[in-house]
Amino acid sequence: MSHVFESKKPVESDFLVAFCDLTGFTRMSLTRTNMEIYDFLSSYYEKVGDAVESAGGKVVKFMGDGAMAVFTDDKAEKGILALLKLKEDWDAAMAKARIPCALIVKVHFGRAVSGFIGTRNEKRFDLFGATVNTAALTRAAGFAITPQAFRKLGAPARKLFKKHTPPMTYIPVAEKHNP
Repeated sequence: MSHVFESKKPVESDFLVAFCDLTGFTRMSLTRTNMEIYDFLSSYYEKVGDAVESAGGKVVKFMGDGAMAVFTDDKAEKGILALLKLKEDWDAAMAKARIPCALIVKVHFGRAVSGFIGTRNEKRFDLFGATVNTAALTRAAGFAITPQAFRKLGAPARKLFKKHTPPMTYIPVAEKHNP
């Protein structure tokens, strides 16, 4: 894991920032017990963590069915590909289980500040800046990366995506264009 993720002092650097969210989670959770929701989210968190960590990234936080992850510049392509595989695997598993709960992934690359922040007694790693906001606000119906993130991909990986507008994002070749 990168020393940036462990630095006790704030670090400004280039990062790949990703947000994940589950469509249909609220509706699905209305038909489940609290323990079933806990078990479902526990499995989801582990799958997100496994994908992110195996690509050299860090899960910054979870909030309900939402997740924020970060990768350093040198792990950007690996991170994008790991997140794409996570989406494919998650969606296939949900379809097989007949659970209407697809994974939405939004990814942006740019400058941000990372560091440990929080209460006087409990500080946690987090990330701040316009890059984080852009990633969070990127429109996606499935999986979308901004042009800045797309530029972090090598030629073979770029072939997995196509332009999607407006605003400009790239989506997997197999994904349908949505307005």
